[in-house]
Amino acid sequence: MSEPVAVLANDTAAIELTPLDRKSNRGRNAVFSILLSLAVIATVFHEMSRLDIHHVLAMIPVSPGFWIVFAAAYFVTPACEWVIFRRLWTIPPAGFLALLRKKVYNELLLGYLGEAYFYTWARRRVSLDAAPFGAVKDVAILSAMAGNGVTILLLVVMLPMIGTTQLGLDAHMLTLSLGVILAISVAATIWRRRVFTLPRADLSMIMQVHLARIGLSTVLSALLWHIVLPDVPLSWWLYLATLRQLVSRLPLVPNKDLLFAGVAVVALGHERDIGALMALMAGLILAAHLVLGSLLAVNDLANPEKPA
Repeated sequence: MSEPVAVLANDTAAIELTPLDRKSNRGRNAVFSILLSLAVIATVFHEMSRLDIHHVLAMIPVSPGFWIVFAAAYFVTPACEWVIFRRLWTIPPAGFLALLRKKVYNELLLGYLGEAYFYTWARRRVSLDAAPFGAVKDVAILSAMAGNGVTILLLVVMLPMIGTTQLGLDAHMLTLSLGVILAISVAATIWRRRVFTLPRADLSMIMQVHLARIGLSTVLSALLWHIVLPDVPLSWWLYLATLRQLVSRLPLVPNKDLLFAGVAVVALGHERDIGALMALMAGLILAAHLVLGSLLAVNDLANPEKPA
């Protein structure tokens, strides 16, 4: 390692191990929270103008079981992340609300803005001897790696089916996508000592939780679709939910939603029902983001010094 690189690495380690001063940036954190809340409210008004509320309401199932499963599917990601950070930092129950904010900021505003928010929250609320940036970074990277690993496995298994001319998808593009995913995963593995901060035992725990989250999300999605369209066997929905997990992470494939809809129509032959189902789920998820984002933003504006 050259001398400048070694100095930079030592400086980075020193920064990472510097004790936190939670009182010095209180005013800056309050301003950051207010700006995020205002951005969420502006986004809510913008998205509400585009959302066909009457159409979504007309399609909503009345079954209580649907809403129970929908809530479980929506909250599974922050719940799994809470388990991770509970193991790492023993965060309080209020950390779940912070992780909900992270989800809303990532979905409504900008990808990984939620990680920046959660980092500032952890600096103020968690008793640590070092800055929590390394742990937040590792959790985000391992989440992507878990998704990539599952995608590689699914792509190898399902490539013959989804590459058929019947779906109009170029198998060569799928192969290139596989190459990109493999390259990223291999690079992260080779340089893991420079990429990751946490010890191996913690990294293993985080990866296991992420894999469990992906599996649980897939099962819950299939169950939701089966509740809406019970005439289609649950086994087919599990297959399609798995396929959607694959399609959503292919980096070089355009129009992922259209591709998945095409696969579903070819597999099930219910073009109108599948289209309505996808529209329903997209509308409900967006509506959940907007409602939750509005409630959190109003609460933060009312209590800028004490966001959860």
